[in-house]
Amino acid sequence: MRRNRVWAVGMALVLLLATAVPAAADDPLVHIVQPGENLSRIGQRYGVSVEALVTANGLTNANRIYVGQRLVIPTGAASPPPATAGTHIVQPGENLFRIALRYGLTTQALAAANGIVNPNRIYSGQRLVIPGQGTTTPAPPPAPAPTFTSYTVQRGDTLSAIAMRYGVSMWALAAANNIGNPSRIYVGQVLRIPSAGNPAPPPAPPASGNSGRWIDIDLTAQRLTAYEGNTPVRSTLVSTGLPRTPTPTGQYRIYVKYTAADMSGPGYYLPAVPYTMYFYRGYGIHGTYWHNNFGQPMSHGCVNLPTPEAQWLFEWASVGTLVNIHY
Repeated sequence: MRRNRVWAVGMALVLLLATAVPAAADDPLVHIVQPGENLSRIGQRYGVSVEALVTANGLTNANRIYVGQRLVIPTGAASPPPATAGTHIVQPGENLFRIALRYGLTTQALAAANGIVNPNRIYSGQRLVIPGQGTTTPAPPPAPAPTFTSYTVQRGDTLSAIAMRYGVSMWALAAANNIGNPSRIYVGQVLRIPSAGNPAPPPAPPASGNSGRWIDIDLTAQRLTAYEGNTPVRSTLVSTGLPRTPTPTGQYRIYVKYTAADMSGPGYYLPAVPYTMYFYRGYGIHGTYWHNNFGQPMSHGCVNLPTPEAQWLFEWASVGTLVNIHY
C-alpha cells in the first residue's frame, strides 16, 4: 500500500514538472559601443528606436553611453550585416567623400546606406556598407582589358600634375603603377598611364594674359592647382566656402602673406592659422589644423588646404600671383 502511494506521488511530480518547463529562449543580442557611436546610430543599425534601446537597457539618459558598454538589443532587431565584399573599413585620414569617390558613389548615397546623419563624422575602424556591392545582383559583363600608354617622369614632375595632363585621377595613376605614396616618384621612372591616348590639352591661362605662375581654384571639384604658364606643377584637394558663406568667384591677386595669422568671425576664433595668403578683402588661402575633410566645402569663405600643401604654395607664390576662382 505504501509503495503504491509513493509511486502515485512520483507520477504527480513528473506531470507537474512537465507542464512547468518554460519554452527555450534565445540569448539576447548584445552590441558593444564603439568610439563615435550614439544610441541613434546604434538604433538605426539594428532597426530599433532609441526609446526601445533606453527601455531595454534601463538607461536614464539617452545621451550618456560609453565606449565598451554592452547594450541589449530588443527582441526582433536585425543583426548587423556581416562583413562582405560590400563593406569598407574606415582607415586613418579617410573621409566619406573620398570613400564614396573610390566606389563610384555620391556622399549622400553612402551616408544614407549607413544611417549617417553628419557626413563629417566617421571614425577610424568604422565599418561602412557599400550599396550595390556584395549583393546577389548579377555581376556586369567583364570590361575589356584596359590599355596603357607610358610616360617617363621628368625633373619637377608630380603625380598629380602628370595625372591632370593625361586626364586621369591621381589615385587611378597610383593604382596602375602600384604606388603606395603618391608623393614618391623619381626622375626616369616609367609610369603606365591608364587608357591610351594623347594627353589632354592643358587649360589656357586666364584671360588676363598671365604667362607666369598662377593659381586655379575649381569650386566644383574642390581642387586647387598651381600653374606655371600652361603647365600644372602641383594640385591638391581643398575645402572652400559653405553655401551660406561662399568663396567669391573671379580673378584676384595675392596682396599680403603671413606665416601665421589669427582669424575670427561670428561663432569662431582660430589663432595662428598657418601660411595665410589674402587675395580679396578677408578671403585667403591657408593651412588648416582643425579638420582634414578636404574635398568638401567646410569654410567661412576662405580656401582651406592641408598644411603641408599650404606651406609649399606659400613658398611658391609671391605677392601679386593671380588667383582664378570658378565653378
